[in-house]
Amino acid sequence: MRLFSFWLCSLFMLVVFSEDGVCQSPYYRGKTISFMQGREPGGVGDLRNKVIFPFLQKYIPGHPTIISEYMPGGGGRKVANHVYHNVKSDGLTIGASSPGILASAVLGMSGVKFDPAKFIYLGSPFSENNNIFVTRKALGINSLEKLRESVGLRVGGQSVGHVQFIRSRLFTWLLGLKEPRFVVGYAGAELDLALQRGEIDSRASAVDRDTMSEEYKKIADFHAILEIPKGNRPPVFASLPEVGAFTRTQLERDVLAMSRTFWGAGTLIFLPPNTPENLTLIIRQAMRRSFEDQQFHEAYKKLLGVEPTPLMPEDQQKLVADLPRAPEVVKAFAAIAEMGPLPPRR
Repeated sequence: MRLFSFWLCSLFMLVVFSEDGVCQSPYYRGKTISFMQGREPGGVGDLRNKVIFPFLQKYIPGHPTIISEYMPGGGGRKVANHVYHNVKSDGLTIGASSPGILASAVLGMSGVKFDPAKFIYLGSPFSENNNIFVTRKALGINSLEKLRESVGLRVGGQSVGHVQFIRSRLFTWLLGLKEPRFVVGYAGAELDLALQRGEIDSRASAVDRDTMSEEYKKIADFHAILEIPKGNRPPVFASLPEVGAFTRTQLERDVLAMSRTFWGAGTLIFLPPNTPENLTLIIRQAMRRSFEDQQFHEAYKKLLGVEPTPLMPEDQQKLVADLPRAPEVVKAFAAIAEMGPLPPRR
């Protein structure tokens, strides 16, 4: 009896006083996790992911090394295809892309060789995803009237299908720009430089520390905001009209609602399909604990200038599972997501 009691006590002590106070697997000790991003290095998307790394390393048992790799192309489709088909389900590779791949899949765009619902999602450091439409200050387009009178504005973006490319197209469609020309091929960090140099005339830009700064006002005029979620925006942009005010028809309102759903997923961070449940639980729990860590909130705000608004893993998984698929809305959104003519307006 004493031997049995001693064994129970020893087992209890092993569990309670093991690292971080829980029974943990040594699987990740001495290993490296590759965080494979579907974008160029630099830019807001890259920073949003990298700020998570030290906290994931802290909360994953065994404290693995975490490195970032980059596989840009197809608005995230290239990395999604790679993680879906070529990556081992061993918990050592995490994919990351903009939510543009959700639109690409729902719309049946070329190059989609994955089912987004089969990825195992790990959550996002943000779910508030406001965007603004700006023009180059030197053009003197400082009102909506002047914006709508301008012809042939060069609208900058990343690759076709990238979330910022689609947002630029959505803005130009609903604001009624005349004969816009879309210029792609920029990395996220290059777009504002292109704006300053006069290579492009306008762009859709994420609301972050840079776009809220006084310095940004010196290079850009602001015209409208896309609120995600609806009704949410920083006070600095309180006077900007919301792009929904420019919709004319129910179809346009439905397309805008679909856009908010797509982009409310934040950044997509995912494991390959069929990743073992025990490894999924470890990484999801580490992600949750990272998002709940006050030091993460402080680091995120210091780096990006805004508070994080985390979306937890299960909520992100459900959002992807419930994506809207109304045929007429999908058709209109598909036209916006590609490089061809924008949908006609009534």
